[in-house]
Amino acid sequence: MTETARKAPPTVHIESAGTALVLEPRPGGSGLPEVLHWGANLPGGAAAYDALALATSPPVQHSAFDEPWPLTVLPGEADGWSGTPGWAGHRGGAAGAVRWRDVTCEAADGAIVTRARSTSGVDLTLRHALDEHGVLRVDASVTNTSDDQAPLDVAALRAILPLPTRADEVLDLTGRWCRERSPQRSRLDHGTHLRASRRGRTGHDATLLLMAGTTGFTWGSGEVWAVHTAWSGNHEHLVESLPEGAGRHHAVLGGGELLAPGEVRLAPGESYAAPTVVFLHATDGLDGLSRRLHRTLRSRAGHPSRPRPVVLNTWEAVYMQTDLDHLKALADTAARIGVERFVLDDGWFGGRRTDRVGLGDWVVSDEVWPDGLAPLVDHVKGLGLEFGLWFEPEMVNEDSDLVRAHPDWVLRPADGSPREWRFQQLIDLTNDDARGELLERISGLVAEYGIAYIKWDHNRDLHEAVHTVEVDGRRVVDAPAVHTHTLAFYRLLDDLRARHPELEIESCSSGGARVDLGVLDRTDRIWTSDCNDALERANIQRWTSLLVPAELMGTHIGPEHAHTTHRAVDLGFRMLMALQGHPGLEWDVARCTEEELASLTEWTALARELRPLLHSGDLVRSETPDGTVLVTGTVDADLSRAAYTVARLVTGRDAMTGAVPLPGLDPTRTYAVRVRPEAGLPAVVQVASPAWWESALSPDGLVVPGSVLTGVGLQVPLIGPAQGYLLDVRAV
Repeated sequence: MTETARKAPPTVHIESAGTALVLEPRPGGSGLPEVLHWGANLPGGAAAYDALALATSPPVQHSAFDEPWPLTVLPGEADGWSGTPGWAGHRGGAAGAVRWRDVTCEAADGAIVTRARSTSGVDLTLRHALDEHGVLRVDASVTNTSDDQAPLDVAALRAILPLPTRADEVLDLTGRWCRERSPQRSRLDHGTHLRASRRGRTGHDATLLLMAGTTGFTWGSGEVWAVHTAWSGNHEHLVESLPEGAGRHHAVLGGGELLAPGEVRLAPGESYAAPTVVFLHATDGLDGLSRRLHRTLRSRAGHPSRPRPVVLNTWEAVYMQTDLDHLKALADTAARIGVERFVLDDGWFGGRRTDRVGLGDWVVSDEVWPDGLAPLVDHVKGLGLEFGLWFEPEMVNEDSDLVRAHPDWVLRPADGSPREWRFQQLIDLTNDDARGELLERISGLVAEYGIAYIKWDHNRDLHEAVHTVEVDGRRVVDAPAVHTHTLAFYRLLDDLRARHPELEIESCSSGGARVDLGVLDRTDRIWTSDCNDALERANIQRWTSLLVPAELMGTHIGPEHAHTTHRAVDLGFRMLMALQGHPGLEWDVARCTEEELASLTEWTALARELRPLLHSGDLVRSETPDGTVLVTGTVDADLSRAAYTVARLVTGRDAMTGAVPLPGLDPTRTYAVRVRPEAGLPAVVQVASPAWWESALSPDGLVVPGSVLTGVGLQVPLIGPAQGYLLDVRAV
């Protein structure tokens, strides 16, 4: 008997910049909509999307449900999903499983909004929104609508979307202090690839993006799907594949906040809004993901709009030895070489002479600064430089006036303190008095000294982050606090920015341990790593730039002998790597030789010349098959201008590297290529340079068709390890 083909049901879809999300509502609002497709948009529009329901309907398996089951926008047991649920919670041990009803699903203004109720007294709102660059933001919230006085305990509210069979490789990032963002790649096999962070901050080992893609996807090729949880507290990312699949799909990709038991308890009428989860899809590799993200970030109303000032930070120059005369000399030299912002780091306040004492006492030290900071600030500003100052507002030493006066302001269990980390504990920002005191102290100093910039540090994980709170007149001891503390941290930043709209803030956390889109919504750049070794920085910056555009990524020239690795690196390579982000120095330039100062003066001029391109263009990356030479380029919107760093990390097996292509250029145009010696010239181990090299050093440069540059490339000179050069490419 031939079964009559049923008519394709109507779907709800959104599409933008080559990406589409297609949902199929359930008849009569009897359940959450099914996700039919997330990925490249399909020619044919609504008709094609409506046809997906029939075209991709799965067969019924043996030893399985009697009918095909849907992967919904919030998959759970009631749908037939045996994997990680989108929603988890309970009320007094009951109502863990939720059946959604009265569901509405509507598309408008680039977003699909789904609303639902449950018989267990939970209301759900989901919003899937595609921006003009194809970046999908998922926002979810639940409300306790029950009359039952027992609170609704929220265990999880995750955003989950499907992956197709061709997504068979997983890429994520790990790391540690001074070695953030190390890639690791694997097959997408059965089970759950879970990256969970319980550190109370994003973490040095945070993956930034969890990615799945087609076999062998690269920087510039392959289809890739990615997820990012925009949250600075505990969080998770996952890729999951079950033997039976995921409805009509192969696997799922998801993320969300990682909640401790009892961390979110909703009284009747209260709501929980999950952090935004960002999803990306690209058909042109990892660079395609970055391109979408970077364009989205740059389109924000609060994105830094003025040129990024060249910075000098005093940390690796003087550490806590903040002598006024030496700092003035440092500022004099900084101004002479073209620095535009001078930042005084740790050691200026209270009794802070070591990292064991004084943290939390945000009062200018009378001992070191008998006349306050004014003599230094006035000197710096008199040189035409902006003045910035270091704070670590969330942290405190036990040996501090603040703790002696307010021991109850420390975030800790009732029966003791967490293990110390860098001799410090955490201030409970959920305490209104503590947060208010911090706001007044910081705001007062910003106003008094006209501070243009704050380096906001955060130097420990949050372990045993609990406190005693009052809930409905009941005292709750050791209640988990990471969720509320993270929100309080955001509020403190927001309140400070509201008082000082022109103030710029850097997110530093022992280097790159708080890098996420949640904190970047409230700050102007991140400190990429505490490691200023340019050789280590090459890959740290490369992988951080998956998420973070150059103008938001702090990249400094450190001393010749890196303090964190004790390795000596040539000035040329240090200058080259520091051009890949928001450039600056962290070095006692007052002790530099005249030759070094001349090089740095040329470098700062080059940084100012190139920043309109480097801080607005699209990032393109490639590398040699053995990974020994990295190419990192920035190409402007009309493909008329580009800059590329070519960097050798280590020696390779082969005597010659060969030609490396310069991706992203227009193959139909012709370009003039110049080597810019201001970024440093490499040490070579060769009898003669490739023929193109001398021409590229001339003022007119080497004229080459774009098809040659992108399709074949330029022969790499025989440069040594930790050496490289900058190519300035312009259409002619």
